[in-house]
Parts: sequence; C-alpha cells; structure tokens
Amino acid sequence: MCDIALGVNRDKKCTNSLGGNSELYLYNYLDDAFTVVDGIATAVNAGLTTVYKYVIEGDGNTLDQSMLGDDKVGTRVNTQTLVAQLKKIDGATSNELNKLAAGQISGVIKDRNGVYQALALDDGFFSKTINPVSGGAKVDFNGYNVTLVGETSALAPTLDSATATAFLALYTPTP
Repeated sequence: MCDIALGVNRDKKCTNSLGGNSELYLYNYLDDAFTVVDGIATAVNAGLTTVYKYVIEGDGNTLDQSMLGDDKVGTRVNTQTLVAQLKKIDGATSNELNKLAAGQISGVIKDRNGVYQALALDDGFFSKTINPVSGGAKVDFNGYNVTLVGETSALAPTLDSATATAFLALYTPTP
C-alpha cells in the first residue's frame, strides 16, 4: 500500500483570478536552484547569481502542466509546456534565443495574479522550439513564438514572497 495520502481539503475559491502570464525569467540550469518544501520554493540556491527577464504580453503566453502518475510502474512525471510570445524580431534577441536553444535552461514564470512558479527544475527544459514569425498583414504578430518543454517529478512549485524577492534581486536590467 502507498504511504502517501491526501491530507488537505480545498474550499471554493473566489472568482478574482486571472488567466495568463506576464513575465518570464530564464537562467542557466543549476541543480537544486530552489529549496522546495511541500510545493513551495522557500529559498534560492546561492549558486544562482543571474537571471534574465523576458516581458511577455498578450493572450498567447501559456503554461500547461500535465502530471501522469502510473501505479503499474511506480512512477510519476509532470510535463511542463511553456509557450511565450516575444514581440518584434531583432538581431540581439535572435542571438540570445540561439544560446537558449543550445543551452541547459530553467525558468520562473509570473502569472497575471502575481504568482511565481519555478519551471524545469529537475533537468532544465529538454525541448526548445524557436519560431520567428512575421505575418502577412500589418496587424499580424511579428516576433518569436518560443516553446519550452521540461519534465519534473512534481508540479511546479510556487515561490513564497521572500524567495520571489530574493530571486528578482538576481535580475539586472540591460543598460
């Protein structure tokens, strides 16, 4: 018999939540980038010294997590798929996205409710698809569709307030 049991009820939630995401932070993968306790990131690893911010706007920025627990083989895996739209194609961004595609990267996403979630903590994003697009009409999207996929053993932990503050302190704006 499994020694993991449910232990908390979930009451009705208010209807003041918003869908979507507003900021993406990426960093070079680091083992144990956060201390995680019961689904909450409670501290940042001192080895994590730099993060890079990508402002994402609009409704095309999504995070989907799909947890699969398989009793037959005794495993569970959470597949995290992040889609981010970065507006306007330019050389500097293309250069950074070339590095992202070749590197071992993890990230943190901030949703429109101000909640930060740590992504790809186990091994970094293993699949990175970069699609620069420029539509045919003047009002069409011009920019990058970036899809990042990672697998973890648990749902993405949320950062507590102190950890989010410490994490954000690692971001330095480009002059």
